[in-house]
Amino acid sequence: MKHAYLILAHNQFEVLDFLLRSIDDSRNHIFIHFDKKVIAKPNLQVHNAAMSILEDRVDVSWGDVTVVEAEYKLFEAAHAIGGFDYYHLLSGVDMPLKSQDYIHDFFRKNQGKEFVGFYQQDITIDMERKVRKFHLFPHDFRADTSIVGLIKKIVRAVSIRLQYLIGFSRNKDIDFKKGTQWISITHDFLELIIQEKDNVLEIYKNTFCADEIFIQTLCWNSVFKANVFNIDDEAQGSQRMIGWNNNMIIEWEGKDFEQLKDSNLLFARKFSSNKMEVVNHLIKYVSNT
Repeated sequence: MKHAYLILAHNQFEVLDFLLRSIDDSRNHIFIHFDKKVIAKPNLQVHNAAMSILEDRVDVSWGDVTVVEAEYKLFEAAHAIGGFDYYHLLSGVDMPLKSQDYIHDFFRKNQGKEFVGFYQQDITIDMERKVRKFHLFPHDFRADTSIVGLIKKIVRAVSIRLQYLIGFSRNKDIDFKKGTQWISITHDFLELIIQEKDNVLEIYKNTFCADEIFIQTLCWNSVFKANVFNIDDEAQGSQRMIGWNNNMIIEWEGKDFEQLKDSNLLFARKFSSNKMEVVNHLIKYVSNT
C-alpha cells in the first residue's frame, strides 16, 4: 500500500522534524503546506519517503475558510501524483502512536474504510452560529488588540446579533456535521472532496471553523457514510488521540507518555517544542514496535 501524508504546518518545526522521522518510510509520500506567513521554511530532510513541499501556499487564518483552502492545496497535490491507498491529514504538531509497519497493516486490514471522526453531541446551536450566519471579516477571527481589530470584532458581533434578531439563516437545506479536521481517507472519497471544491468554497465563505465541518458534512451526505470506521466515536472514527481541557486542546507532556503508549489509536495531537521529552520517548517507542 502507498500512503500520502498531508501536513499543515506553521510553527513548532522541531516537532515537525520528529514527525517526519517517524513517517520516513519508502511506502509514504509526504506533502507539506507551510502557512504563507512562514518566511523562512525549515531545512527538512527524509531518507526513505518521497517529500513534496508545496510552493503554492495559502495565508491561513484560524477559523477562516483559508484553512479549507490550504487543505485543498494538499489534497490536489497528492491527487495529481495519484496511486495512494490512503491520505492522512495531519498538523505539523502531530505524532504517530504506532510504527509504520503497524499503521500500514492496520489500513490493509481495514481497506475501504473512511477514518472521519464525528462529534457526538447536539450541534444544532453550534451550526446555526457557525455556518448559517454570515460572518464579517473572517480573516480576522483572532483579531489583534489594535483599534481596528477591536472595531472589526464589535462589528462582527453586532452583525451576528442582528441576523438572529431578524431571523436570518442561510444554508438551510444542508445537513451539517462536525468533528476533528484530522482524517485518513481513501482515494475514492478524496476524489469526491476535490469534485466538490467549488461548492465547498462557496458554501463556507464567511463561515466560522469550516475546517471542522466540511469533510464530515460531505461524508455524511454521500455513499461514504456507510464506510466510516466508527461513526459513533469521534476518536475511534478518526483514529486521533486529542486531549481536551475546558474546550482547549492540551499539549502532551512527559507525564502523558504511558497514556499515549497504551492507546489503541494511530495518531495524537498536539505536541510542543517546549515539551520534547514526550516526543523523544514516543519516537523511541514507535521505532521499536
